Amino acid sequence: MVLLCALPFVALIWLSAFVLFPGFTPPMSPTMTADQVAEFYRDPDNLPRIRYSMILFNWFCVGLIPVLTLIVMQIRRMAHRTPILSYAVLGCVAGGPTLFLIANVCWLLAAYRPDRAPELTQMFNDLAWITFTSQVPFLIAQSVLLALAVYFDDQPRPVFARWVGLFNLAVAAALLPAAFTALAFDGPLAWDGILSFWLKNAAIALWIIVMSVILAAAIRRERTDRRALVGELASA
Repeated sequence: MVLLCALPFVALIWLSAFVLFPGFTPPMSPTMTADQVAEFYRDPDNLPRIRYSMILFNWFCVGLIPVLTLIVMQIRRMAHRTPILSYAVLGCVAGGPTLFLIANVCWLLAAYRPDRAPELTQMFNDLAWITFTSQVPFLIAQSVLLALAVYFDDQPRPVFARWVGLFNLAVAAALLPAAFTALAFDGPLAWDGILSFWLKNAAIALWIIVMSVILAAAIRRERTDRRALVGELASA
């Protein structure tokens, strides 16, 4: 419950970093020249916001790991013949935040020495954006595996309702276009496009909100069941 109560603060960090980083509102364009990218990082108004927003993002990535682990714990409560799904989701939990951290480091490197050659600044910027946008397989696999776990939970009172699996499949589908970001410089698949940026980030935000509510209900129900069992044992 302590970890679950920390989730609103994690979400606040995500929102604060998203708004603070000038490259997100609106997102930078992949068609910017090396000089334009270098000028963006050299701007005295942008530079401190970039640095502080990336520091916030680092804490968001770390803070998300314990919350995601709560999902793994709920999967272990499901009626499965094998623990492989919980282990697989745990691997995805480790991979997703790590990729966010790599993107943050690249943005920080671009802002650390803004007076370096424009081509080098552009390279770090490209690394950050491509990593942040296109490296969604861990997130997609996490949602698909969670959907499978929900589907195969055949106990009379499942841990998660069946619609939670369908919701995770929908989130996985919304994230899929972002995997092709490296193929486009403009349009909906570019890293600033409607599919790769706006749909992807909206899906992640919605997933965090919905799954936090579902987790809260599941954990409260688990605690109630344990109290009832303890009461029955004591009366017996």
